[in-house]
Amino acid sequence: MKSRLPFVFIIITVMLDAMGIGLIMPIMPGLVRELTGGTFADAALWGGALAVAYAAMQFVFSPILGNLSDRFGRRPILLVSLLVMGLDYLLMGFASSIWLLFVARLISGITGATYATANAAVADISPPDRRGANFGIVGAAFGVGFVLGPAIGGQLGAFDPRAPFFVAAALALCNALFGYIVAPETLPTHRRRPFSIRTANPVSALLRVRALPGIGILLAVLMAYMVASNVYPVMWSYYTQEKFGWSIGLVGLSLAYFGICMALVQGGLIRVLMARFDAIAIVRGGLALNVVVFALLVWVPNTTVLFVLMPISALGVIVTPAMQSLLTNLTSDDRQGELQGVIASLSALAAIVTPLTMPPLFYYFTVPTTPLYLPSVPFAAASLLTLIALLLFRRSLRMSPKIAGASVAPTE
Repeated sequence: MKSRLPFVFIIITVMLDAMGIGLIMPIMPGLVRELTGGTFADAALWGGALAVAYAAMQFVFSPILGNLSDRFGRRPILLVSLLVMGLDYLLMGFASSIWLLFVARLISGITGATYATANAAVADISPPDRRGANFGIVGAAFGVGFVLGPAIGGQLGAFDPRAPFFVAAALALCNALFGYIVAPETLPTHRRRPFSIRTANPVSALLRVRALPGIGILLAVLMAYMVASNVYPVMWSYYTQEKFGWSIGLVGLSLAYFGICMALVQGGLIRVLMARFDAIAIVRGGLALNVVVFALLVWVPNTTVLFVLMPISALGVIVTPAMQSLLTNLTSDDRQGELQGVIASLSALAAIVTPLTMPPLFYYFTVPTTPLYLPSVPFAAASLLTLIALLLFRRSLRMSPKIAGASVAPTE
């Protein structure tokens, strides 16, 4: 039982992180308008700036926290981050100006960069043939938090627009206390390494890990896939409301539905797939599936067909845990925190790139003067980008035989 407690704490941490983000999503536009006195369009611009600020901090600090966890252990990084996160939510709840909210979101981006440390802890306690499945459970926990967060936040926001911040603060602080009581350190002292500013820099960290055989091109594959898959949270509400005339309620229902499907895939189906197929086959199949699904979303005719496609779309999330399994098996034990920091930085960078590229495409193909009305064009771009990722992955297999050796074969 004790050996499972660190994993339980990690799962709860990831789930509550996702819930904390989701709790405040429904009320952010109204809160920004309250603080600025502007229009809804102005609030959208501020919301975009807040999102970029959050993602930028995650990009910068994910490798820093990952490297700090390689030096001091996973436990103190997770506990301190949760404590500061709880206090930061309180700051947002009491924010009286947009600039104070902006500062609070910058802090949130830093404290939310613990996904790297959480994944490094999973790598610490998971044997190589179980890493892919355990990473899938971590992803499922995020999916569960994503489902619960917006639903709870919407109800709380109707009562008081600042209430979700205080609930998120309570969740973070309670989980910090839980971790302090039950979670021991997962990284033994003999596997720790000195902290280096050079390796903690997000750019230099990318370059250092890329120097390993096969790692660089695999990171490029992962980055392209993440930019493409971010089209869902970035463009979904715009796409469905513009093309099908959905209400906000139906948009929320569809996101919850997709989150449930995603959690089922990552929490259950990924284990079945990892037991029957190696990671290479799963990545290859998952990328191909995403290419087809994104293309289908371009031409989907109605809401019914779209809801039928959503569980199939959720199958595409198998790419990430399988890629993580490959990458962790290609990296030495004393650099797992660094690697997970790089992966988290890529995720944060993708969270910056997608909103900078997909909304302009949507705008160009939906304005009255557009030569071609196509509100689903971001999904066409996502399909093309995923196809590029698939071709890069196939090339990496030809260039580096070592990757095949890192793909753990199914156990009998």
